[in-house]
Amino acid sequence: MQVWPGEAYPLGATYDGAGTNFAVFTEAADRVELCLLHDDGSETAVELRESDAFVRHAYVPGVMPGQRYGFRMHGPYAPERGLRCNSAKLLLDPYAKAVSGTIGWGEEVYGYHFDQPDRRNDLDSAPHTMTSVVVNPYFDWGDDRRPRVEYQNTVIYEAHVKGLTMLHPGLPEELRGTYAALAHPAVIDHLTRLGVTTLELMPVHQFVNDHRLVDMDLNNYWGYNTIGFFSPHNAYASWGDRGQQVLEFKSAVRALHEAGIEVILDVVYNHTAEGNHLGPTLSFRGIDNARYYRLTDDPRYYMDTTGTGNSLLMRSPHVLQMIMDSLRYWVTEMHVDGFRFDLAATLARQFHEVDRLSSFFDLVQQDPVVSQVKLIAEPWDVGEGGYQVGNFPPLWTEWNGKYRDTVRDLWRGEPRALAEFASRLTGSSDLYQDDGRRPLASINFVTCHDGFTLHDLVAYNDKHNSANGEDNRDGESHNRSWNCGTEGDSDDPRILELRARQMRNFLATLMLSQGVPMISHGDEFARTQRGNNNAYCQDNELAWVHWPEDGSGLLEFTRAMVWLRKDHPVFRRRRFFHGRPVEGTHDELSDISWFTPDGREMTQRDWDSAQASALSVFLNGNAISEPGPRGERISDDSFLLLFNASPKELDFVVPVDHGRQWQIVVDTALPEGVAPGTGAKVEAGERLTLPDRSMTVLQRPA
Repeated sequence: MQVWPGEAYPLGATYDGAGTNFAVFTEAADRVELCLLHDDGSETAVELRESDAFVRHAYVPGVMPGQRYGFRMHGPYAPERGLRCNSAKLLLDPYAKAVSGTIGWGEEVYGYHFDQPDRRNDLDSAPHTMTSVVVNPYFDWGDDRRPRVEYQNTVIYEAHVKGLTMLHPGLPEELRGTYAALAHPAVIDHLTRLGVTTLELMPVHQFVNDHRLVDMDLNNYWGYNTIGFFSPHNAYASWGDRGQQVLEFKSAVRALHEAGIEVILDVVYNHTAEGNHLGPTLSFRGIDNARYYRLTDDPRYYMDTTGTGNSLLMRSPHVLQMIMDSLRYWVTEMHVDGFRFDLAATLARQFHEVDRLSSFFDLVQQDPVVSQVKLIAEPWDVGEGGYQVGNFPPLWTEWNGKYRDTVRDLWRGEPRALAEFASRLTGSSDLYQDDGRRPLASINFVTCHDGFTLHDLVAYNDKHNSANGEDNRDGESHNRSWNCGTEGDSDDPRILELRARQMRNFLATLMLSQGVPMISHGDEFARTQRGNNNAYCQDNELAWVHWPEDGSGLLEFTRAMVWLRKDHPVFRRRRFFHGRPVEGTHDELSDISWFTPDGREMTQRDWDSAQASALSVFLNGNAISEPGPRGERISDDSFLLLFNASPKELDFVVPVDHGRQWQIVVDTALPEGVAPGTGAKVEAGERLTLPDRSMTVLQRPA
């Protein structure tokens, strides 16, 4: 076999049409072997003798796409010094563009013996571990164009590749649960009719099914256990795992783009699947443990601000390079439109405290590729000081956990919720205005993958996670949920009607709030997980979306609310409200006004009332301060939103000075909703009776 010196950049395996260049970084190893794996179980070892700045490299002519490979690191195994080289372990390339196979859990993939954790384990892991794959980078993107949906027009749909498609009756069985299913017209038609602009996929980077879960006959369903930051997860591919998963993922993105739908990836750059000091040796640990991971003062152990056993070393230039290279790869080569960063506060931990100006955010800010796509932070982790909602740099948007909590509190009847609810409804200026951001920095959501579904939010007071095998100890215990009077299933028509009304309340509130709305997949069908609020290991029908054959009333209501938002810019302003008339609009009314149910403008005493649970808000469509894309003035109809979160029906007086005649366009008390143009006309000064826990929206033409 010929072996040429090759190049130190780019890292990973790079096929050029005639052969493949291999490059891997390690300061820890004394000697590095590239192992080319054959289908008969044998391997050919090629020593990487060339080294530039600790990058070992070689070019091997004739190595084609589909070739499986790995690395063996010869060097010190000294955990007390943070060194864990072990040539018996075949290691995944950190830059592998595809990964083949699964892990056969046993002592072979660990660097120590189970009965003697301090003794090095020299069992060969090659027959039991996953392997890296050389891929063909060429793909016909045709005239693919990114939709580039502006934030003010964005409606995010958080979905799981398998969970969304596994039970879809319109999909061929062989495509269900795969990337190809996302590209199927049946799925795309649902998303477009719903009004979704942006599909946010739960982790599709190659991840690992934990040893513990496999022993319990469970799986890591959610996928927050990454081992390959450049590889599409191979189990979601219907075409094969020798590089076909890359082509299938690209094809799905291309099809979604053709429908005008963006693709955002939920990414996990805060930790890896190798876990703590008792975890397996699969890649980073064996390549250069101390350069990839945050170690404690005793280098045998790992710092953990993620709750998963380890955290990547964010002050390491090699870790930062890998993350930035990964992000750029998914944008430039896979054509994705943005990222949602899991436990993003961990990315800001250069040393111990969370630093919003850490190196990672500096690199993103100046990167000409990554800085131009959607960047969404989950602004917390499990470490000290990890709750950082409102504290990310101006380029970023954030999952607004305070929005979720406040909206839940209002509709379940918590006292003293009105004032904060008003802030969340109008874009959370208390969180985002001071640092130059706008309402669109707030990603608003009531539910997501983590926690109760929308149905379960109104059907359970307590979590029911016994199926996870942890004696119901896992998952959040404080859910801010309310079961409407009965825990779980009920055949009481009054309870069922109240639950349906509450779900409509949540969806209407979400879609009519300033900021960017996010729907969790299946909530439009009232999907249930039977009270399980932590379905991370439930890769089965408990967590998959059950598609109703004939649609559902909630689906139609959700569509109506999404399209009401899309049709009216007053619900998706780019700037915060002023709370006064806007100059140059020739309108003496304020851009926003707040009223008590009896039609009086709210006073501080009204806001401070512990028992207050109802209000009206006037949104002036003739007082939108920001211009259109060509500098034109934006005007819209005006709306009056009436919220009755109290446990009794209330009369609301339509304010007398904000319009003579209105029409009802939304009434969450009506199971069938309000068909366009059919709502009752309402005069100024007229009284409307709202049932308990309901919401009505009035529209006044511009």
